[in-house]
Amino acid sequence: MTITEARVEILLGNGAIARGLIEAGCDVLCSYPGTPSSEIVPEAVRFKKAENLPIYIEWSANEKVAFDNAFAACLTGKRAAVCMKQVGLNVAADSLMSAAYQGVVGGLVVISCDDPGPHSSQTEQDTRLFAHFAKVPVFDPSTPEMARDMVIRAFEISEEFRTPFIIRPGIRVCHARQAIELREPKRLGRTANFIKDVERWAATPRYRYVLHKELNEKHARMALASAEPGEYNHHDATGNDYPLGIIAGGVPLANALDILDEFGIGDVPVCHVGAAFPFPLSLVEDFRKRCRNILVLEETDTVIELFLQNRENVRGRISGHVPSEGELVPEIIYNIMREALSATGVYQLPVLEGEKVAAAVADMNLPTRKPTLCPGCPHRASFYAIRKAFPKAIFTSDIGCYTLGMNLGAVDTVLDMGSGITMASGFFQAYNQDDQEKPIIGTMGDSTFYHSGLPSLLNAVYNDARFILVLLDNDITAMTGMQPTPGLGIRADGSMGKKIPLERAVEGCGIDWIKIHDPYDVENLIALVKEAYEHTKQPDGGVAVIISRHPCIIKYPPKREHRVEIDAEACNACGVCVKKFECPALVQTGKKEKVTIDRRICVDCGVCVVSCKEGAIKEAGSSD
Repeated sequence: MTITEARVEILLGNGAIARGLIEAGCDVLCSYPGTPSSEIVPEAVRFKKAENLPIYIEWSANEKVAFDNAFAACLTGKRAAVCMKQVGLNVAADSLMSAAYQGVVGGLVVISCDDPGPHSSQTEQDTRLFAHFAKVPVFDPSTPEMARDMVIRAFEISEEFRTPFIIRPGIRVCHARQAIELREPKRLGRTANFIKDVERWAATPRYRYVLHKELNEKHARMALASAEPGEYNHHDATGNDYPLGIIAGGVPLANALDILDEFGIGDVPVCHVGAAFPFPLSLVEDFRKRCRNILVLEETDTVIELFLQNRENVRGRISGHVPSEGELVPEIIYNIMREALSATGVYQLPVLEGEKVAAAVADMNLPTRKPTLCPGCPHRASFYAIRKAFPKAIFTSDIGCYTLGMNLGAVDTVLDMGSGITMASGFFQAYNQDDQEKPIIGTMGDSTFYHSGLPSLLNAVYNDARFILVLLDNDITAMTGMQPTPGLGIRADGSMGKKIPLERAVEGCGIDWIKIHDPYDVENLIALVKEAYEHTKQPDGGVAVIISRHPCIIKYPPKREHRVEIDAEACNACGVCVKKFECPALVQTGKKEKVTIDRRICVDCGVCVVSCKEGAIKEAGSSD
């Protein structure tokens, strides 16, 4: 049975988005993985294989590369899409801004998944504001099914107005599940045909001015269309004197509707703003004038609220009634609505039972457990060796699992993708300006290096920076869902492409000192880090690169070759192994309690032996 014969499938929100791409006749899909967007590509691959579709799908080196590939495809008349997380849109920003001016031929849909919270991002930035900044229309889905339908509609509008189109599902849409009725995929059968138009596709600044004017005219027409009630912008107010009205979009809209429905509150009208830019100003203003008070519920920033012409009786972020940071989870929205409904005399919602439970749990003063690297993670061994070699060095790092190296005291800075190298280079130049010698050690994962490390390293070499770079090569993009890297050569659909070894890419940046080492061999890695530092100090030296290579133990389970045990007599309960090595499998229940091993999670990597100066941790059967 094919997927379409099944007709209905319970899909993850990202799966629903992928289904929308398939059903819209998307020909090309490009992406760089990043939570909460990572599942879109594998779901699209699944549909492609199940229904034998000719769609081209790729994991790109970074978000700008992904955007440019998709944009080129749309210029041939094909429908194309690019997906990423919200901070990934920053990487593609230059291309997006330019593409908005130039326009498109085939539809181009940009899926930027927002992360209010944030749960796994550097910022809580709101893609709706980015869309306004870039002058690109945007949809804000509230459910997985709506996201699927918006993808299809976005392609149609993109082609009608010849503009890129953004869809910004929040994390709760991306990771929700809903039963979706599947439709037949469109097979547009378009043949690539790029029609040259130098004044548009290679426009100089003079013609960019003309294109900007054209873009503004497009938005005027789109704004006129959005002023009328439609599928995604509408309200249900029929009267003219409501005590309270709610304006909402995205996931907060779904939560608000659930609360109103659960308690049977029928006299509070709701205005749905699902197409946030161009902003449906006349529709929203009509709604506002019908209500004595307005409550605005939106994530993650103020978009609806900012566009309101009169905020005199508006409750929202600007007035302080809605938190200005963090995710608007159902409990928070419930309490916001409870206060607003009570203050306007509409309804008295009861206190949540969950609040009582939360208060009781808080009173118990239970210990919290911070995030940590997995038992047996090779990054732990790398960070331990780095810190042991130069405990007073400056440690710059990057975005990935290995950010948790801060727990081992081996991460001092994390800015964004690629900053493990650029920050190291900047620190060197600052200290070198004052003739100060300072050990600087940057760390970066293999996927991040392919993403943005190459130009960063090239710049460091060109400007004669001197620092140690440890590339944490675990053979996978672990943090975002085990996607392959160019170093593996495996493509998005599982087929083989051209493998690009990490060491070859590093050497191409002008690096002369490259060593590859297994971090499980901690003692020799410590010596290698010291040797690398000596190279950075030589007159003819430069950046020294160590590729610390060991596969991710989640993707590639270890062989369990080094079972360890604790010598209870030798253990003095100092806790150094727990604090400094920080493997979750090493357990100390109290300050004076001896350390034990949690066999349920220990992977028998044997690396923790180096962490005990008393020799209490040893391989089983060892007498030393």
